[in-house]
Amino acid sequence: MPPWNAPKAKVQLRLSVQRLRTLQTKKEAQAKTSRRDIASLLERGKVETARIKVETIINEDIHIELLELLELYSELLLARFGVLDQNTREPDPGIAEGVCAIVHAAPRTELKELHVLRDILMHKYGRDFSVAVMENRDGCVSERVMRKLTNATPSTELVDAYLNEIAKAYGVEWTSLPAYSADATESAETSAAGDAEGKEQVSTLSKSDDSASNLQLPAIPPVEGAEKKPTEDSKPKGGSTTQKGSSSPPDEPEDEFTALAKRFAALKKR
Repeated sequence: MPPWNAPKAKVQLRLSVQRLRTLQTKKEAQAKTSRRDIASLLERGKVETARIKVETIINEDIHIELLELLELYSELLLARFGVLDQNTREPDPGIAEGVCAIVHAAPRTELKELHVLRDILMHKYGRDFSVAVMENRDGCVSERVMRKLTNATPSTELVDAYLNEIAKAYGVEWTSLPAYSADATESAETSAAGDAEGKEQVSTLSKSDDSASNLQLPAIPPVEGAEKKPTEDSKPKGGSTTQKGSSSPPDEPEDEFTALAKRFAALKKR
């Protein structure tokens, strides 16, 4: 591990900044070519192949962002080189974030200049500090740098967003469809059909209710031979009603001879 040498460290910082910029330009040109190829795939309908290539582009874009951060931190150390050149076992708070970022993230890059700069910084601040930074103890490495170092599969939404932007940039007519499952689609169709059927039934019932309320029933004709119920006026006054089917014999008028015979019989009994 090379010893601390201030002039060499400053030169190494400048070389690192230049190489980081060059590498970013190179990767951006490669990404542009890859985007053109993806647009051609979308135009030919090879969507799945385009999705796989887009995942590679997304990871490359994240790596380019990491290179941009390392370039900024290198420029920060170069601008505050006087603080960096101090004889201390721990970096000053004004440059600690840049030192930790370079020590932790430099192995993830292919730049030899940045690797040499990392070795110089590790030698200056010692083994204990270097191990703590490599293990990111107490979160000493910036959260922005840690996010760029996380290897995760891009989400479907992010891939679709990239594809939409690429298609728009190259004038390709393509729109991502929402990822609905077959069950959800069938359920939605069944629900819609059920709602339509329910509305039709309610409409039919309401129409039948209206027609029933307006319907006039025909008058029922009297049955022939049916007896009429006696009313108060038809009942005989001063006498009790007789049962149905029975009749009292009419009183026969008495003649004068019969009347006189009854009277003589009564006088004899006296």
